[in-house]
Amino acid sequence: MKKLMVLALMLVVFLVPFVAFAEGEEGEGDSTLIATDQRVIVYFFHGDGCPHCAEAEEWFDSIQGEYGEKMRIAAYEVWNDAENASLMSQVAQLRGDDATGVPYIVIGDKSWIGFNETVMGSEIKAQIDKMYEIDPAERVDSIAEAGGVLPPEAEKSDKKDGAAKDVIALIVVLVITGGICYGVYAARKSAN
Repeated sequence: MKKLMVLALMLVVFLVPFVAFAEGEEGEGDSTLIATDQRVIVYFFHGDGCPHCAEAEEWFDSIQGEYGEKMRIAAYEVWNDAENASLMSQVAQLRGDDATGVPYIVIGDKSWIGFNETVMGSEIKAQIDKMYEIDPAERVDSIAEAGGVLPPEAEKSDKKDGAAKDVIALIVVLVITGGICYGVYAARKSAN
């Protein structure tokens, strides 16, 4: 009877963390935007070989230290990807922009066509700051409104976070199971 009780207790202790983590991960793997992420999504439509796009990309890289925790870049290459080009057209139309060129940058309720760090840099930073202060559920999201999704490279960090939670859950389960086994072993040894 004691063996059955210990086995049942071990089974419950072993399964509870997995059930708790499984509930927290509902919706993961979905390529739609995750509203719990506080970072502002900077939609960056660009073309391979475009010098202004390369300048914008370098500029975004240069502000990662200052703005890395406030923003994430969702990059869409539009010259060689018809789906991304179509999405850019839909977003521009939805916003009332004439986005016939790249880069086309969309942050919340503002957008920029082309790139000039001197003119646009401070405006883009101010928009990131402004949008960061707004609850993610209340932010304007032109991509979601146009039926678009984050590109796979923008989702990598979200998947890494999920993998880290899995590792933590496994460690917790192993520690608890080890503690129970040691407790059973110590109780049996003291009983003899």
